[in-house]
Amino acid sequence: MRFHGNHRPGAARTGVLLVNLGTPDAPTPPAVRRYLAEFLHDYRVVDMTRWLWCPILHFVILPLRGRKVARTYASIWGPDGSPLLALSRKLTQATQGELPDVPVRLAMRYGNPSIRAVLREMHDQGLERLVVLPLYPQYAASTSASVFDGVVRELSSWRRVPALRFIDDYHRDPDWVEAVAASIRRHRADHGAAKKLLMSFHGIPQRFVREGDPYAAQCEAGARLIATAAGLAEDEWMLTFQSRFGREPWLQPYTDKTLEKLAAEGIDSVDVICPGFAVDCIETLEEIEVENAEVFHAAGGKTLRYIPALNDSPAHAQVMSALLRRHAGDWLD
Repeated sequence: MRFHGNHRPGAARTGVLLVNLGTPDAPTPPAVRRYLAEFLHDYRVVDMTRWLWCPILHFVILPLRGRKVARTYASIWGPDGSPLLALSRKLTQATQGELPDVPVRLAMRYGNPSIRAVLREMHDQGLERLVVLPLYPQYAASTSASVFDGVVRELSSWRRVPALRFIDDYHRDPDWVEAVAASIRRHRADHGAAKKLLMSFHGIPQRFVREGDPYAAQCEAGARLIATAAGLAEDEWMLTFQSRFGREPWLQPYTDKTLEKLAAEGIDSVDVICPGFAVDCIETLEEIEVENAEVFHAAGGKTLRYIPALNDSPAHAQVMSALLRRHAGDWLD
């Protein structure tokens, strides 16, 4: 679909850009090292002084972790490639179906398709108004703000900058809350309720929150709305944080430590959902379904069941289109 599409001559040409985190091009050590180098070079992600961080990154982390991380990616790689990219593409296509008259594009903050490449394609097709929706329900400087940086960095080189609307979070969006809650209700109806439900979110350093990042508060607020909509009692669920990196304290309670504690207390069945991830990826398919399941079993637990992300479901596409219309309906209609 080109931007002139069904627009009348002279009408402003609007485009939608969905942005997810990113993925290596292949589950190989060289591709993983390239991806991690771009990701971990972002000052929003690791804010250490560059003269200290860059040697650590290039001479310690990338050589040591590249091969191990590549094996992890290989374990979840599918016929369509990386699950994150494949599912993000399907979600984009499904959202396009909900907004047939407005081009909807997908970019990755790190890796391919890059923000730069996709925006330049949109520019060449006559872009005049741009709506950017990072696929992160909760705002964090290391995710949503980093997407903003990437978009503005590219636009700063354009002679004609498009009008811009940026959706920085949607953790309280009623359609999103209901879609996640419905997936919990459906899982419990089909499989029965485990003794405890964990809502596991990606962690960030505690220091980021002390410096003003609203991420932790948004995770908690969204989780409580989901629990209420799903009909969960207060003692049926917990909020936890996964995927910590480095030595400084991250948001707690940690998912893996919580699973160990629950198993020690005699809780032998746990359901886990990850509301911060729009589509399934290495953090859900490997870290939760495999790594954390092993942690739970080793501590004495019996059953850990992962409730999939919304992915490219019709409900998720409807959430995306409704969200876009609420923020930019005068542009999209």
